[in-house]
Amino acid sequence: MNKKLLAALLMSTALLAAACGDDEEEGENVDVEGCEHLQEGPATAVTATLTGTPPAVSNDHRRYDITLVDGTGGKTGSVSFAAAEATDYIIFTSADVALTVTNSSGAAVEIEESTKSSSQCTDIKGRHVVPMTVGTHTLAFGPTTASSVSIVIEEAAHEDHE
Repeated sequence: MNKKLLAALLMSTALLAAACGDDEEEGENVDVEGCEHLQEGPATAVTATLTGTPPAVSNDHRRYDITLVDGTGGKTGSVSFAAAEATDYIIFTSADVALTVTNSSGAAVEIEESTKSSSQCTDIKGRHVVPMTVGTHTLAFGPTTASSVSIVIEEAAHEDHE
């Protein structure tokens, strides 16, 4: 009887240990989810703007296919993102396109980390970690030769979902 109890205790401990990953593993899960949405959608098409109110995008587990417009130096444009909580967001892009972020006051938001790939997915051509406060931010893309870019936004501390 004691051996069965010990075996059950060890098994449950092993399951708990396997469920509790480190921060690096959580980051990898976010990349896997970002990749999944870049590849499979669901997708919403939007056209970026140069002036006026940019169209809204969200971190709602969907891909936004953004058509860029003619601007100074190439294709460019902006979209808006309303951050519901103050945290780091990861913006995944399908193309290597310059990204700048400003807050609702128009002040530049420093991008903490920016890479052109992910070890988890070759479809990720841009991975930008951006600390955002609660409020609406403007995401500006370009200038670039690409006529469009697809993006997926995930919270950096996002829990994997089913």
